[in-house]
Amino acid sequence: MNQTELLKKFGDDDNMISLLPSDSDFQGKKLYNYQGCWYQYKTLRAVLHFKRNFKPLDTDIIVASYPKSGTTWLKALTVALLERSKDGPLSHPLTSDNPYGLVQSAIGLVPFFELNLYLKSSTPDLTKLSSSPRLFSTHMPLHTLRDPLKDSPCKIVYVCRNVKDVLVSRWYFYSRIENKEAGRSILESMFESYCRGVNYYGPFWDNVLSYRRGSLEDPKHVLFMTYEDLKARPREQIMRLAEFLGCPITQEEIHSGAVKEILELCSLHNLSNLDVNKTGKAWDNLDHNVYFRKGEVDDWKNHFTSEMEEKIDMIINEKFQGSGLKI
Repeated sequence: MNQTELLKKFGDDDNMISLLPSDSDFQGKKLYNYQGCWYQYKTLRAVLHFKRNFKPLDTDIIVASYPKSGTTWLKALTVALLERSKDGPLSHPLTSDNPYGLVQSAIGLVPFFELNLYLKSSTPDLTKLSSSPRLFSTHMPLHTLRDPLKDSPCKIVYVCRNVKDVLVSRWYFYSRIENKEAGRSILESMFESYCRGVNYYGPFWDNVLSYRRGSLEDPKHVLFMTYEDLKARPREQIMRLAEFLGCPITQEEIHSGAVKEILELCSLHNLSNLDVNKTGKAWDNLDHNVYFRKGEVDDWKNHFTSEMEEKIDMIINEKFQGSGLKI
């Protein structure tokens, strides 16, 4: 009996979840494996609520990522492109609300399905979303996300990042929210958890490959981007993103400096220094400023040993073999 059949048979989420494969992450927290992805209990309940109750609109846009892969930046760029104003960046929503924030609305600019909306309620009131198109975000793999979408033409944009930089970002993020020093032992425990594939939303490679395959099979509705390309060729990549979102940047905008304005508005330096991101809390009660650190490529080189680099590269190369991906 597969997991979908289990859910139908037992109906009650608690009973169904208790029958799933389970393991512990580097913190010793219990994780449950659903459709090949590891979740904490509360998150998995929200995933099940989402699958059961979400009703997509054709114009919906979903920003997807593996955690700590550039989610904040991609959310900001998406909002910036869709909310372009003749009055310029000073009147932009990003200047008065955090991409995760709750300053201007009860659910934030780009709310998470499973970490916000369906975590708080099995049937959240989505009429509170003021934007059109509606914007959502998720860390779920594509096959799970797509279950309630059926044949909806809504668009999904995914950002992928080098797993070594993801790990370092996750290490610092965890240390900050737990008010702990970013100790070496934590990084090493987290590293082993990632290599095993038993970590929150892991395995990393399965998450990435689900969207990679989706983008190749359905490029009109799934866009696959990399953090490294966004850093190396930002103008080219945001024009590609704008085209995919259905709001292409015009020649007039290029000549007027609109692309430069968007990049400056969404830069780590600018976002982290906005008053709204220095104060206040996001949907998860975390301070806005914890979502901003270095945003660099190859910061892992300052923290990984050669043995760590060799081990995780060997795993990723094996998992990505035949996918055309080299990160």
